[in-house]
Amino acid sequence: MTSAKPSAPGKALLTPGDYDTLASFRYGVRRYLAFAEANARSVGLTSQQHQALLAIKARTATRPMSIGDLAAELLIKHHSTVELVGRLEKAGFTRRSVDVEDRRKVLVTLTRRGEKVLADLSVSNLRELRMIAPAFAGLLGQMDKLSGG
Repeated sequence: MTSAKPSAPGKALLTPGDYDTLASFRYGVRRYLAFAEANARSVGLTSQQHQALLAIKARTATRPMSIGDLAAELLIKHHSTVELVGRLEKAGFTRRSVDVEDRRKVLVTLTRRGEKVLADLSVSNLRELRMIAPAFAGLLGQMDKLSGG
């Protein structure tokens, strides 16, 4: 069994209050994510599929979204993104097209059905975020006071 390494010279140790703040922040984030995941499941989407729809919507407001762009945005491999988009396309949420400027690229857009389900999820998620925002604001203020920084 290995022992814990001592902290680097000059770095303060965390206080019990610091750990409490970090734990509270993680709990708040996880609670919101659990809400958003359940919300996505209620319309037949996985959390990753919901995140993909959100990324596509955000990107395509200003420029096209390629499969590679989506993979980078979701922090997943290209081939996994191809499979993800295939499932979304089969469910009627996205459509693929070839980029007219670079025929090697496949672009992804939302269908009307994808737009509708994303809008409904987003309204609900924003409502939840507004409810928990005061708690997060307080926690973020406490983060500046942590001893470890």
